[in-house]
Amino acid sequence: MVIMAPILLILLGATEILQADLLPDEKISLLPPVNFTIKVTGLAQVLLHWEPNPDQEQRNVNLEYQVKINAPKEDDYETRITESNCVTILHQGFSASVRTILQNDHSFLASSWVSAEVQAPPGSPGTSAVNLTCTTNTTADNYSHLRPYQVSLHCTWLVGTDAPEDTQYFLYYRYGSWTEECKEYSKDILERNIACWFPRTFIHSRGRDWLVVLVNGSSKHTAIKPFDQLFALHTIGNDEQKPLTKWFLFVLMATICLILLILSLICRICHLWTKLFPPIPAPKSNIKDFCVTPNYEKAGSTETETEVISYIEKLGIETLEDSVF
Repeated sequence: MVIMAPILLILLGATEILQADLLPDEKISLLPPVNFTIKVTGLAQVLLHWEPNPDQEQRNVNLEYQVKINAPKEDDYETRITESNCVTILHQGFSASVRTILQNDHSFLASSWVSAEVQAPPGSPGTSAVNLTCTTNTTADNYSHLRPYQVSLHCTWLVGTDAPEDTQYFLYYRYGSWTEECKEYSKDILERNIACWFPRTFIHSRGRDWLVVLVNGSSKHTAIKPFDQLFALHTIGNDEQKPLTKWFLFVLMATICLILLILSLICRICHLWTKLFPPIPAPKSNIKDFCVTPNYEKAGSTETETEVISYIEKLGIETLEDSVF
């Protein structure tokens, strides 16, 4: 082991030097990816796909790709594969760029960027729904073992400021791979949909996926611009108490009531036992409880004397007297 340690250190050093020699510009040239496309695969969801440049020189190095989201919100990340899924709003359009990179502790090489975009959907400005808000409510589902919790969804919005009076809005939500259209709407005085209610959904109460909500519309006078929004479930709902908590509280209250009942019965039984079998007072044997008082009396003459001795014994409320003549 002592001999192997220096050999391993030498091999690691040689590997680092070899990789460092491959990175300078005169040694290798990085080319950008090709066939970069962005495809809409669902509500507020796109798939970014590209291919390695076929003219890229291969020298046993691991190439990576840097992806940069340009709109609607800037972001960037690195990956080794040639595709990436992205969840984002699309009513403002979407654009991204990708490039080839090669990096280690010594240097960083990158190709030029290639870009693609998804155009914003058509529609007249000011016609899309505004102030979209959604809440979820989680309740216990005692009839299903697979889904012990049932999640309902309620969304409201306002009519766009420039939307015609005949505008009608429609709402859709997506959670994971499931997409559903609203069937129960609330309307304003012009019979336009301004709220939606899903009594039962496919939303997972403990999931961490984004909830995507889309409101589009139609009118005979102009194109209505759609509006989509992302909601995080662990922050957008008013969850009721979970079944486990309810059962725990029920068992706790029942236990407390049972204990109180048992204590009450014990008290009543003990009180009745005292009445049936009253305690017998123990006799007192203290010498101080006995009092001896001698009395001497003279009757008529000096020859005859009568001695009266009275003994008084105090036992409870009884008094005993003894007289001696």
